Amino acid sequence: MISTQDLNTLVDEIVTELRKKTTVEIEASARHIHLDRPTIDALFGKGYELTPKKPLSQPGQYVSEERLNIVGPNGKLDNVAILGPARGDSQVELSLTDALTLGLKAPLRESGHLDNTPGVTLECNGKSVDISDGVIIAQRHVHMTPEDATLFGVKNGEIVQVKVDGSRGLIFDNVVIRVSKNYSTRMHVDFDEANACGLTKGMRGAIYKK
Repeated sequence: MISTQDLNTLVDEIVTELRKKTTVEIEASARHIHLDRPTIDALFGKGYELTPKKPLSQPGQYVSEERLNIVGPNGKLDNVAILGPARGDSQVELSLTDALTLGLKAPLRESGHLDNTPGVTLECNGKSVDISDGVIIAQRHVHMTPEDATLFGVKNGEIVQVKVDGSRGLIFDNVVIRVSKNYSTRMHVDFDEANACGLTKGMRGAIYKK
């Protein structure tokens, strides 16, 4: 006969597994920079390759050893992480607080949607490059595998809500679903949003269709 303690443990394990199938893990995405090949060459030397420091949850993506300072019209952010590998266009992803610090009116955009965005100066070791555009506040989003998209009944580009429990529980509205076989399923919010919900490691949110 199974003991009450063992039964409770089994129930907890089942509930945990079920919750994983109906919620997504949430990660805080700190301010960071993506660089294209010409900008890497200009800052670090022709043909330079970024040095991987730590892998990220998205396959093939990593935090590099290299760091840059971001200079805006009215402020500066030092020692900002560069994410690799190189991309087709340079892009700077900030929180609203970061943008205000720099004196920029950065728009809320999906990654890669850079038309009519402001630029900044990137500097490192006495070298600097002015990028004419590419500064955004990233729209909160969920990276999702095709299999998980089917499980959750959502599609690429769909806008959903995500409910977070806890002492500072809230509902994130206008969350965009991004589906690709190259993704790992995670929700990304910036540090302003993470602080708003009291985000802790492993926190999960429930997706609600609008």
